[in-house]
Amino acid sequence: MAENKAKKPIKTKKPTKAKKPIKAAQSIKTPKPTEIPKPVQVLDLDAYSPSQIASRIDAVALVKAKYSTAQTFWMGINAGVYIALGAQFATLVISDSTLHFGLTSIIAGIVFSLGLILVVIGGAELFTGNCLIIIGYADEKVTGKEVLDNWSISFIGNLIGSLIVVFFMYQSHQWEFFNDMVGAKALLIANKKVNLSFEAAFARGVLCNSMVCLAVWLCFSARNVADKIISLVFPVAGFIASGFEHCVANMYFIPMGVVLKKNPEVLAAAEKMAGKTLNLSQLTWKGFVINNQIPVILGNVVWGVILVGIMFWFVYLRPKINISFNIKEDFPQK
Repeated sequence: MAENKAKKPIKTKKPTKAKKPIKAAQSIKTPKPTEIPKPVQVLDLDAYSPSQIASRIDAVALVKAKYSTAQTFWMGINAGVYIALGAQFATLVISDSTLHFGLTSIIAGIVFSLGLILVVIGGAELFTGNCLIIIGYADEKVTGKEVLDNWSISFIGNLIGSLIVVFFMYQSHQWEFFNDMVGAKALLIANKKVNLSFEAAFARGVLCNSMVCLAVWLCFSARNVADKIISLVFPVAGFIASGFEHCVANMYFIPMGVVLKKNPEVLAAAEKMAGKTLNLSQLTWKGFVINNQIPVILGNVVWGVILVGIMFWFVYLRPKINISFNIKEDFPQK
C-alpha cells in the first residue's frame, strides 16, 4: 500500500543566484586644498605723505647726481628753453591787458607755469629746482662735489637755452604783435628788473625760490600727471603775480629787453604804455649780471636750500637721536 501511495514529488532546490561581484571600493576622493582668495588691490589715489615725499626726493637726488656732464648739460638747455617759452607766453598774454593789476599778474603767473610744467613732466635740469638736491647731501647719499657740479652745469645749460629762445623770438618778430605792444611789454619788464636795489632783488630771489622748491615738493606728492600739473600751477602763479625774482626766467626777460631797446618803434610803444620817458641806462648786459643775476642767484640758492631742502630733511629724514637720562635717587629704597 505504501508502494501505491503516490510518491511525493521531490522538491528541486532553487538554483542559487550568482552573487553579484562586489564592486571595488571606490577610491576616496581627496578634497582639493582650499584656495586662498587673492587680496583685492585697492587703487590708492591719495597723495604721498610729506615723509614719503622727502624719501622720494632723496632717491631722485642720487639719480641726478649720477648723471653724466653731457646729460646734465643738455637737460639744462632744455630747462632754459622751457622756462623761456613760459616767459614769452606770459609776456604775450598780458601785453594789451586792461584788467586790474592783480588780475593781470595772476593771469601772467598761470600761463608762465607752462615752463615749470614742461620741466617737471618733460624732464629737464632746472638750476633753481635742483636746490632740493641738498636733501641727498644732508642724508649723506650725494657728495658736495656732485651737488656743485649739478648746479653749475645746469645753470650754464639754463643760460644757453634761454638765450636760444631770445634769438628765435627776436627773429620771429612776434614782438611786433598788437602794434609793437608785445615788445613794449617785454622792454618794460626787463627795465624794471635791472633797476631793483641789491636788497630788493635778493629778497625777491629768496621768496621766489622758496615757492619754486615748494612747487617741486608738492609735485612729488602726486601720483599722476594731472596731479603734478595742478600742484605746480598755484605756487608758480603766486611767485610771478607777487613780482618775485627767478634767475632762470630773468635769463629770458632781461636779454629780450636788451635786444629790443634799440628798436625805435618798440621804445615809443613802451613809453606810451608807461606814460613817461624811460631811462634805459641800466638795461645792459652788465646791468643784467650785476644788478639782477648776482643778488637773485644768491637769494634763490640760500632760501631754496635752507627753507625747503634742509628744513624738510631735518623734519623727516635726519637720524633720530635718543637721549636718555639716568637720575640718581636721593633716597634709595631699602
